This record gives sequence, structure tokens and C-alpha cells, in this order.
Amino acid sequence: MLKIIDRYILRKFLGTFVFSITLILLIFIVFDIKEKISTFVTKQIPLQEIITDYYLMFIPYYGNFFSPLFTFISVIFFTSKMAHRTEFVAIFSSGTSFRRTIRPYIIGASIIAGTSLILNHFVLPKATKIKIGFEDKWINNNYNSNESNMHRKIGPNTILYLETYDNKQNRADRVSLEKMVDQKQVYFLQAESMKWDSIKGLWKAINGYERELTEQDQLDTLENTKPVFKQVNRFFTEKELIIDFKPSDMWRYESKIEVMPYFELRDYIIKEKLKGSNQIEFFEVEQYRRTSFPFATFVLTIIGVSIASRKVRGGVGLQIALGLLLSCVYIMLMYIFNTIATTGFAPPLLAVWIPNIVFSMVALYFYKTAQQ
Repeated sequence: MLKIIDRYILRKFLGTFVFSITLILLIFIVFDIKEKISTFVTKQIPLQEIITDYYLMFIPYYGNFFSPLFTFISVIFFTSKMAHRTEFVAIFSSGTSFRRTIRPYIIGASIIAGTSLILNHFVLPKATKIKIGFEDKWINNNYNSNESNMHRKIGPNTILYLETYDNKQNRADRVSLEKMVDQKQVYFLQAESMKWDSIKGLWKAINGYERELTEQDQLDTLENTKPVFKQVNRFFTEKELIIDFKPSDMWRYESKIEVMPYFELRDYIIKEKLKGSNQIEFFEVEQYRRTSFPFATFVLTIIGVSIASRKVRGGVGLQIALGLLLSCVYIMLMYIFNTIATTGFAPPLLAVWIPNIVFSMVALYFYKTAQQ
């Protein structure tokens, strides 16, 4: 059961956090409007879409992105003010230990981290999908892929080649499909183009031919009983292709990785592993980051209260400066190790959690040396 001091600290914690994060979001929105106002006016974008499809999606994304940093700043700010007014002297003089005093901070951090966890895994992917759709429709001039000569591994032994792809029409030109078994090409298809049939949910290849190599029942006794293969060539003007490849696979990298809720992302990673994809690390990093990022709230809260609960010369400003420095180092490490994980130099799970592990040790040090 929460005591008066718990409710007092928790109210200050959450109140300061909400106030600071709201303030920074309002500043971000003002600057974003200033930057995009000419686009909004010139393209006559409906006000309702600007509000519902852009800024209402903008707020949770950036609010969650800055939540660990502003959790830390909030803790530093109100805790150092309490220390400056010698409130902690009264708390500790009453026989309350530092360990007991930190409990409302952990409760507050749990509320923020839990909210961030739900946002990361379930809410933000859907919000980001709406926001990206708005940007592609109105700001990015109906984004179109400018990639060329694309190779996609769509199965353990299947390679798809597209010379060009138009994501507006879901159409690829100069297409080839190749299947290999034991380093032997057993199937090859080449077509002038292929177009997505949204009704049937498959591709239609136009004007091409296919070559298939099939193993015969008889053996070639003249060449060490090697199997005999038969090659069949077929030409077509239109052919339906049922392959593990959809228009969504041609979305921009950020569109694919950020718009998948937890279960969809999990299933997608499983499917990509079965296909032998070489981009699995990117999706695993995103999956693990969504969990590790909220954990930073706990680490930074413990560091913040350990630093700020002691009254020091220089006042609040010095403690906030130290807090900002530690936060920046923490966030920098998170991005560095995320990049390392995507390059394959370290397992994604380990790389994503290393900054939390390192700063957990830092938090433990500050906790041990804090005012007891």
C-alpha cells in the first residue's frame, strides 16, 4: 500500500514527466508546422488528414522516442529540488532507508516503461503505417521505388530478379526466376514483365518462357550411373505465378520494419529465416529494441535519483548537466550497438541489450554510493 511519501514522490515524478514531454512535443509540432506549412497550403491537404493521419500519429511516436531521456530529466529535476530543500534529510532522519525511498520511483518508471512497451509492440506500428501513408501521399509525391537490378531471395533455393519495379502499379519489368538444387539449375523463368493481381493474390507474368529440368527414372550407365535429366522449354503470353513474394516486400525498408505489430513481426522473421533471407538481423534488432528501449527507463531512473538525492554545490543545473551527459552517452551506445548488430558482427539480442547491461552496472554503482 502506498504511503503519503510514496504518493507525493510519484505525483511529482509523473507530473514533471508529463509536463516536460508535453512541452517538448509542442515545440516539435510548432517547428514541424513551420517547415511544412507551405506544403500543406500548396497541396491543399485537408485539415482533418493533417490532424488525424499525421500529427496524432506524430505525437505518440516522438513522445515514446524521448520518454527515457525525459524520464531521466524529470527525476533529476524534481529530486534535486527536493534535495535542495533538504526534504531527503527529513525522510532519512525518520528512519526511511534509501532503498525504501526509491520504491515510488520504480513504480513511476514501471508505469512509463509499461506504456512504452505497449506502444512499441502494438500501437506505434499501426500509427507509423498511417503516418508513412500520409507522407507518401502528400509530402513524398507518391513515393516510387527508384531501385534497379534487384535480387530477392524468396525461398531457400529460389532467386527472383527484377530489373525495375513500379510500386504504384505493382509491376516489375524484365523479370527472371531461378531455382537451384544441389548447385544445379532445375528451373528458370524469364518474362517481359509481371503484374500483381490483387483479386487472386498472385503475380501474372507476361510474354516469356520457362525452362524446367526434371530427373528421369532411368540412369545414365555410361557416366557412372548418374541420373538422366530432361529439359523442357515452354513459351507463354501470360502465366500465373504463385511465389512467396508480395508487393509489400517491395516497401521501403523503414515501411516494412516499423509498421509490423509484435505478432506480425515475429511471424515475418520466422518466414524470412525459412527463406534464408540476408536481412534477418534488421528485423531481429527491431524486435529486441522494442523491448530493450523501455528498460532504459528503469536504468536512467535509478541513476537519476541516486545522483540528485544528494545536495551538492552548484545546485540543480550541475546535476541536470551530468544527467544529460549520461543520457546522451546511453542513447549513443544504443544506436552504435544497433548498427553493429545489423552488420552481423554481434548477435542482435546481445548487441541490443549491451547498453542496458553496461548502464545497469553504472546504475548499481551510483545506487551503492548514493546517500543512504
